[in-house]
Amino acid sequence: MKRQLGVSVYPDHSDVAKDKAYLKKASECGFTRIFMSMLEVTEGKEVVKAKFQDLISYAKELGFETILDVAPTIFDELQISYDDMTFFHEVGADGIRLDVGFDGNKEAMLTFNPFGLAVELNMSNDVAYLDNILTYQANKPFLYGCHNFYPQEGTALPYDFFESCSIRFKKEGLRTAAFVSSQVGTVGPWDVNDGLPTLEAHRHLAVDVAAKHLFATGLIDDVVIGNAYASDEELEAMGALNRYQTELTIEFVPEVNEVEKAIVLNEQHFRRGDITHQVVRSTEVRKKYKHEENTPHNHTEEFQVGDVVIGNDTFGKYKNELQIVLEPHTDNRKNKVGQVTEAERILLPFIKPWTKFKFTEK
Repeated sequence: MKRQLGVSVYPDHSDVAKDKAYLKKASECGFTRIFMSMLEVTEGKEVVKAKFQDLISYAKELGFETILDVAPTIFDELQISYDDMTFFHEVGADGIRLDVGFDGNKEAMLTFNPFGLAVELNMSNDVAYLDNILTYQANKPFLYGCHNFYPQEGTALPYDFFESCSIRFKKEGLRTAAFVSSQVGTVGPWDVNDGLPTLEAHRHLAVDVAAKHLFATGLIDDVVIGNAYASDEELEAMGALNRYQTELTIEFVPEVNEVEKAIVLNEQHFRRGDITHQVVRSTEVRKKYKHEENTPHNHTEEFQVGDVVIGNDTFGKYKNELQIVLEPHTDNRKNKVGQVTEAERILLPFIKPWTKFKFTEK
């Protein structure tokens, strides 16, 4: 399934001109999805309809898919019904996210709406909610999953719970989404905004690193920035990341040589299938560079987790093999050439047997 990047906008807490400028920049950076909140509407049906039509129409011109976040209270506010999706079709939405669930049969029936609107479910509950909906023969291509975000510091999901919840959706082949948090955005749905991530571990993490992590899990298809407005630099960094394989950012040591830099930066790496706990081994490169000299340097220190090492001239057939250190050890037949940036060491557990990966220089 192709992966998307998304942004969030909050029309009842923002200025439409700012929203449009934000969407234009995001579009230029390769973003194609919008989470748009309708949880706070208070202006009456016609005013709300005109406001959302205008913004969604502009988003469509830029190529965005727009999912509206809805809750039962707004149906009363707008005097509309879950049984009739006409209002959401008329404002131009591509789908609605159900912040609160029903009995399973209702959700399944909604996926057969005549407008082809997607129905997105809350993924952040490790219960048989999805199974129940599927027993009612839901129209699966129009059924999505999306995690919650958590405005309060300390309240977002721990990784193991996130994983359990996500597996329920991913094993059914449904499109999945989760949120990362801009480090400068201040706009969200509520009056508390300590960031808007799905995972607590991401709350103070750069958006591109958090996105890399979500993609590396293999459980999330769409990564959405939960708060607005992300900076241009954040949008550009996320837009530039590789959505389909992990690219680790490396900080080289001053002594690194040109052969080692070529091995690190110019090659497609993958972890050997017969793994070890001590290191990630990329062994094919040693064959290509077996005739290239590599004198020892930075080889007597204890290597630490996240260090990138390459076999030097004293390592026989293993000369110029690249490894990423997973357990501290010493071996003077290896040169330390750099280290994965501290923030990105969160990605190392997801380099499994045969996982493809690359490096970029900080």
